Amino acid sequence: MNPRRRSSLAASPLLIGALTVLIASVAVYISYNANNGLPFTPTYDIKAELPEASGLENGNQVRLAGKRVGVVSALTPHQDPATGRVTAIISLKLEKHAGPLPVDTSMLVESVSTIGLKYLELTRGHSLKMIPEGGTIPVSHSHEPVQIQDFFNIFDKRTRIAIEQNTNTFGDAFAGRGPGLNEAFHTLRPLVNNAVPVLHNLASPQTGFGQLFVALDKAAKQVAPVAETQANMFVELDTFFTAFAGASTSLERTIEGGPAALRQAIHSLPYEEPLIEKTAEFIHLLRPSAHILRTTAAPFGHAFEVGAVNLRAAVALNKQLASALHAFQVFAEDPVVGLGLEEFTRTAQLGTPLLEGLAPAQTTCNYVTLAFRNVANLLAESVGVGTLARAVPILSPSGTNAEGLPASAPADGPSKDFERTPTGAVGKEIPDNHLHYNPYPYVGGPGQPVECEAGNMSYLEGKTVIGNTSTTLGTLHDVTKRNESLFGEKYPASTLSSFPKEGPTAGAGKGTSKSGGKSTSKGKGQ
Repeated sequence: MNPRRRSSLAASPLLIGALTVLIASVAVYISYNANNGLPFTPTYDIKAELPEASGLENGNQVRLAGKRVGVVSALTPHQDPATGRVTAIISLKLEKHAGPLPVDTSMLVESVSTIGLKYLELTRGHSLKMIPEGGTIPVSHSHEPVQIQDFFNIFDKRTRIAIEQNTNTFGDAFAGRGPGLNEAFHTLRPLVNNAVPVLHNLASPQTGFGQLFVALDKAAKQVAPVAETQANMFVELDTFFTAFAGASTSLERTIEGGPAALRQAIHSLPYEEPLIEKTAEFIHLLRPSAHILRTTAAPFGHAFEVGAVNLRAAVALNKQLASALHAFQVFAEDPVVGLGLEEFTRTAQLGTPLLEGLAPAQTTCNYVTLAFRNVANLLAESVGVGTLARAVPILSPSGTNAEGLPASAPADGPSKDFERTPTGAVGKEIPDNHLHYNPYPYVGGPGQPVECEAGNMSYLEGKTVIGNTSTTLGTLHDVTKRNESLFGEKYPASTLSSFPKEGPTAGAGKGTSKSGGKSTSKGKGQ
């Protein structure tokens, strides 16, 4: 082995110097950045929003339960675009073992000493939800203690001079009034004796006197955000009264003319009193109209705007209307017209009960429309070369007083028809020899329940039924639709376009059920 090769590192002063400079640079870099945390160390980075920085600076400590757990890495101002409020966003680098922190963690800026060095104190919350990496502690979780420098800033130079002057003035005032003060203290002795029970009452917990100071503290906290605004108000008042004092000459001249104006007012006001009373009454009566005018002003103005245009065309209309009214007057004076109106009135009076009885059959049950539809449907059976009647005769049941033969009473059984079993044997009797007849079914007419009984009555086996059977059927009925044929087939769009347009009352009403069910077209036997 070559001995020169082993001793080459120690024998090179240049290499030794470079290593020394490198180690020193690393040590200086680590020392310089020690306040920001050691390099290459994992951290838990979050942010905090404070009402103001309160003297915090980059590199200040962050403590948790009095122990240093990180540093302040950055401070940036932030203005809320909605409220305009400016807050301070503090970036925190915390040791990994300090996180994560609960979302209800609170914070407080504290002083290390009276020289002004600050640190941020964190108080861990109790929430189960944690602040994620990069999350923010909101400004609502911060506290603003009174800092000692704020207390010292109260006693500025002007305040110190004023305190000195007040002390000297109070000292001179007390120095020359010793006997008077002694007499005042002697006179106040009964007041002190009488004040003892009063003070006992105030000190009683039932009085709640202690809550007064709590309320005053809350009031002071509420007023604190507007303290600057109130100070500016006094400054503005000073400006106003300064200007008011500058106009004193003009005010004096105004006051000089005041007696003459008062004498004239004394003479004139009795004559003006009735006018003022009538005006007040008029304004009181006008108040409802003015209240309504707030909502009707826009359409009222539009009416005037449109009316101004139409008024010019109304001149020609009025000329034609005059001749029309003259013809109407001649028509009204004709004696035959009066006789015709009298006859028309009697006809209407006689026809009203009939219409009142027939109208519900259509408006409630759609029976008139269904009758015409069913008549049309009767001759609508297509056989390829034409149509034939869709009607099939049904033989009446056999039995005593059956409907197919002369009868001496309504059919009420028994029947002579029996069921046939698959083997051809005679089965049980078919109870069909019972008359079901309802000459006046309910249609929702005057004095009737709102029912559509015709076509909706159930067949009661083995029982003769004459007249109304139920009042619980509701208004269930079949409906007619413009877009469907007699067979329920949809018309093509070209056919629908040729139909007259539906008006507000076109088409049959929809079937509804008294029980509140949806309309249906599945009636029984319409």
